[in-house]
Amino acid sequence: MNNANDRLLSLAGVGAVLGGALLLAGCHGKPDEVAEMPPQTVTTALVAMRELKGGQSASGRLLPQEEMAVAPDLSGYRVARVLVEEGAAVRAGQPLALLDDSLLQSQVRQLEAQLMQQRVAAEQARDQSARVAGLDNEGVLSNEAIAQRRFAARNADAAAAATRAQLDDLLVRRAHLTIRAPFDGTVIERTVRPGDTASVGTAMFRMARGGLIELYAELPERDASRIHVGDVAQVVLASGRTLDGKVRLLGERVDAATGLMIARIALPRDAELRAGGFAKARFAGARAALSVPDPAVNYDADGASVMLVDGGSRVHRVRVVTGEHSGGFVELRRGPPAGTRVAVKGAAFTLDGDKVKIAMATGH
Repeated sequence: MNNANDRLLSLAGVGAVLGGALLLAGCHGKPDEVAEMPPQTVTTALVAMRELKGGQSASGRLLPQEEMAVAPDLSGYRVARVLVEEGAAVRAGQPLALLDDSLLQSQVRQLEAQLMQQRVAAEQARDQSARVAGLDNEGVLSNEAIAQRRFAARNADAAAAATRAQLDDLLVRRAHLTIRAPFDGTVIERTVRPGDTASVGTAMFRMARGGLIELYAELPERDASRIHVGDVAQVVLASGRTLDGKVRLLGERVDAATGLMIARIALPRDAELRAGGFAKARFAGARAALSVPDPAVNYDADGASVMLVDGGSRVHRVRVVTGEHSGGFVELRRGPPAGTRVAVKGAAFTLDGDKVKIAMATGH
């Protein structure tokens, strides 16, 4: 009897548990589905041609406007003295270095003595020739003897003239043993030392005419068309100082390897300008360029990109090549065409293919 009662109580407990489970399931129904995230809100702008103020910028080296290497005209002479150092301002004709002239001096003295002897001999021959003047066919002297005196006089004059020419050559050489400045300017390099042996064609000094230094600014060919001779440029030196310059010359050649051209920017004389230094130029003015607002461009390890917005309000990443920045806009040197709509604010929080909510559309 007791066993039957225990069995009934066990069945009743199982039924109670099953009933509770069914009741709980009936109360809750199906689990809620995960809610979908709302689309990112972005503003948009058009890729368009805009006036970018501030113009172009370019960098390059500071080089003399006109440079000349100063080399000796004679070889084999020892350098006796060097009279100037780098940075010296010199006048045209000013001595820069002296070559040892001791060997040349002895040759000059020898020829001077030889010339004096030949001049005496020529004077004697002329005197003897003058004595037979008018004696032709008179029988006092034979015509042959008269002719010999006249030939001797001319020969003595010729010998003296030849020696005079040799002496002049040595005097010219002696003058060239003094190395002189070819023009007014600044010594920008000195490569000679006392004791060196001079060699024709080997530069001893390099000079900048008038001490004028200019910036050889390198810029892409496509940008050079917007710069003209006479344009004003602000040149920033390595120290941060700024000088006013002016475009003096535009190169006629494009470097085949780099695609760059040279714009020569004339600068005022300044003690801080040194040949070989680095500087950057900013060209004044404004120009039209395809551009977008600065926030529309995203930068990562692969470069710059913008997020295009299609007709279905979805964004698509497109790689671009940027240029100048001005007034809150950035130039697109390579990228989508004009009229393309791109995401601006909020673009950095989107992924390729995301659907977005456009908060405000503008063509600016």
